Amino acid sequence: MKALYIASTGMSAQERNVEVISNNIANMRTTGFKRQRAEFQDLLYQQVRRAGVETSDNGTMLPAGLEIGSGVRTVSTPRVMSQGAVQATERELDVAVRGEGFFMVELPDGTTGYTRDGSFSLDADGQLVNSTGYPIQPGINVPQDAQSISISPTGVVEILLDGDPAPVQLGQLQLARFVNKSGLSSLGDNLFAETAASGAPQIGVANTDGAGDLLQGFLEQANVNSVTEIADLIAAQRAYEMNARVVSGADQMLQATSQLR
Repeated sequence: MKALYIASTGMSAQERNVEVISNNIANMRTTGFKRQRAEFQDLLYQQVRRAGVETSDNGTMLPAGLEIGSGVRTVSTPRVMSQGAVQATERELDVAVRGEGFFMVELPDGTTGYTRDGSFSLDADGQLVNSTGYPIQPGINVPQDAQSISISPTGVVEILLDGDPAPVQLGQLQLARFVNKSGLSSLGDNLFAETAASGAPQIGVANTDGAGDLLQGFLEQANVNSVTEIADLIAAQRAYEMNARVVSGADQMLQATSQLR
């Protein structure tokens, strides 16, 4: 009985949906996290009678066909790249992007990773790094005698040295934009990688071309709405239960048929 297999695809799809929702909820406090959603497509159809075929010698046609579907599949889990709320941290090396841009970091293999997590620190050499220890690109090196660090909305990094009232400019933070942000590949550690679907990065300074401005002393929070996620979880659970009932109903029908035999 095909209903068993069709319902099983529904159960599998909703199981994947719950996995996506659970990952969103687990990352509610992850800096710069972007929620995902599961998207589905129906499977192939068996054409028992095609719409438009002639039903008599007079040329009359079948107004609607007879099609039997094969179920559903999870086709993608795109990220929702909407802006998360920014929260003050009162830490001078925390930076939030208010716009579409991504910070760039150099990965151990020499490639570039992209992140919305602006919780930066200094390593033992005074180099500006992300929370995993990867250097920010382009590189910023802060001397040990720096008294304070300021980062402007456009990404200009300046310091004050002891006994010198004039600020010293160290460099410029740059941001990357993508035509299709949802096409980025997730690497974990709050990092994304460029793909053919995302397009090549468009690199520029903050506050230009829609990249967004920078807020020193703030961090972007996850764009996960707990109420929405719980509502989606309940809907997924109910859909799974209904598919399970179809399996149970098909089993009872098969049992009745076997008893007749």
